[in-house]
Amino acid sequence: MLESTQRNKPAIVLLVEDDLADQELTKRALVDDFLRVDLRIVNSGNEAMDYLLNQGKYADVRDAPRPDLVLLDLNLPGMNGREVLEAIRSDASLRKLVVVVLTTSGQDEDVIRSYELNCHSYITKPVQIDRFVSTLRSLGRYWLQLVTLPSPEHN
Repeated sequence: MLESTQRNKPAIVLLVEDDLADQELTKRALVDDFLRVDLRIVNSGNEAMDYLLNQGKYADVRDAPRPDLVLLDLNLPGMNGREVLEAIRSDASLRKLVVVVLTTSGQDEDVIRSYELNCHSYITKPVQIDRFVSTLRSLGRYWLQLVTLPSPEHN
């Protein structure tokens, strides 16, 4: 295991988000010198699975390295976030990935189902831009600096 603060390269974060405004806010919050993040963005659940399984346009592992952290929206076109989380947890090569649900839904059934599918955290997106950015920075500091994660090759 390797503490993220000891890494020689930025942590790889896969953002699974179809909303362009939320993508931009996430970039603003996570991509700075303090956190050292290599943010990868996919727009749908199907694209997320292609990335994670190195299929289609993501077949080259150099273009789609294993993420240290997956930020997953639930409301996605095609394969939704719940289905993505279920697919991740049912695949032996992916099941150890750290997945944080980051969504607008605060509905109890979504929260319960996400934890049943073994998400590591469930965060409801704040509506205010400054709170959204602050929340993402806190999330980044926690998962990428405080927590010791297995290196991606052990996920």
